[in-house]
Amino acid sequence: MKLKAPVQNISLEMDRNIMDINYFGPSTLAKGVLPTMISRRSGHIVLVNSIQGRLAVPFRSSYAASKHAAQGFFDCLRAEVEEYGIVVSTISHTFINASEPTPGKEAASKPNSLSTFIARQMCHGVRPSVLANEVMQTVNRKRKEVVMAHPIPRVALCLRSLLPSFLFAVLGAGVKDLVLPEQML
Repeated sequence: MKLKAPVQNISLEMDRNIMDINYFGPSTLAKGVLPTMISRRSGHIVLVNSIQGRLAVPFRSSYAASKHAAQGFFDCLRAEVEEYGIVVSTISHTFINASEPTPGKEAASKPNSLSTFIARQMCHGVRPSVLANEVMQTVNRKRKEVVMAHPIPRVALCLRSLLPSFLFAVLGAGVKDLVLPEQML
């Protein structure tokens, strides 16, 4: 479940609902299958998570918190169950783009402009078929972590680790100029 709003506009009830779905849902399922996997000494658990479990962006506080919680849970679980031969994988993706591509829009844009390149990197998201294929490859290769993102979100992840103050300044500067529709009322 996803929500875009300033922190002060989100009720605690909504926070709880988002945590129930995005954190307690996958963690409860994992705990349910774990005893059987431990007794068999094999298994593979895959968390398909948002990149916002690693990189929070403004106006997504509840969503990002729930995805961070899920990421943390499965990172801990990975270490705890490795001795039983159980693999835990996390796949962090940008948003899912289930819409059909429109050839007219693609052809109309200038292919060599920087703004077009950035828009494509930020807006395309991950197609469901590509994500499904990555899940299969992750299981087959027993990968522990996969990030499915275009270069700009990947750079932001690196900045989060290497230059967090810079990233926070950039994100904060973007918020100052942004007015959400709810704030205009």
